[in-house]
Amino acid sequence: MRILVTGGEGQLGQCINDAASGSKNEYIFTDVDDFDITDPEAVELMVRCNDFQVIVNCAAFTDVNRAESQEEIAELINATAVGYLAQAAKKYDVLLIQISTDYVFGGNQNNTPCTEMQTPNPTGAYGRTKLHGEQAIEESGCRHIILRTAWLYSEYGKNFVKTMLSLTADKPQLKVVFDQTGTPTYAHDLAKAIVDIIDRELSEGNDGIYHYSNEGVCSWYDFTKIIAEMSGHTTCDIQPCHSDEFPSPVERPAYSVLDKTKFKQTFNKDVPYWTDSLKTCIQNLLNQ
Repeated sequence: MRILVTGGEGQLGQCINDAASGSKNEYIFTDVDDFDITDPEAVELMVRCNDFQVIVNCAAFTDVNRAESQEEIAELINATAVGYLAQAAKKYDVLLIQISTDYVFGGNQNNTPCTEMQTPNPTGAYGRTKLHGEQAIEESGCRHIILRTAWLYSEYGKNFVKTMLSLTADKPQLKVVFDQTGTPTYAHDLAKAIVDIIDRELSEGNDGIYHYSNEGVCSWYDFTKIIAEMSGHTTCDIQPCHSDEFPSPVERPAYSVLDKTKFKQTFNKDVPYWTDSLKTCIQNLLNQ
């Protein structure tokens, strides 16, 4: 099979590149410099001329704060362009795998993990535009798998783990919010899951929305404490604080833990526990 991966220079795209290195399938990685998904003619030409069986869309506007002041741009990339991909996928019978987010939730006060059946209720522009992307896919009628994930980190790009590794090494004290709860997700784990799904040559019966994050639950405060502990940055005094101590243009989900039961049952895959994967990532970063 031939697989197109958009957003190939992002952290998930690079992780998929690593995970696919031994695959029997042919992966084609693109990014904004060589493939503009906001151009419907370019999307049509790319899909029509290259005999792809699968598109994995990792391209997204992910700056949550900036999306509040640039919602039109976020909508273009996260929703309108996704619609173009979905229309082309429908026309040429291509499976579209879309990466979505826990930010489609947040408007409801939850204390149990979010399932795929739960009605989305985003609190900010980023979540709204990603939800619009999901809706564009479903409205197109194309074969699709939407994977909602959360708190992605890896050895690539800018992310929370790399930031906290630096801060806990340099600062004597940090305050980190403890009233936002979710699950850190190692992008390599998600990438391996995507490649494995593709390698199994999905049937149409597996279409739909799925949740994928690592197992377990923590706050950003807990996450930071474990990062510091695993990296040996024990001199930094890490203190919990409330979200309102760090004013933000967007209200982030207070509880966005994702229920992965449907994913595990459908694809018969185990999901790694978050601290196990974090340990692997930190060891890799410290050895660089």
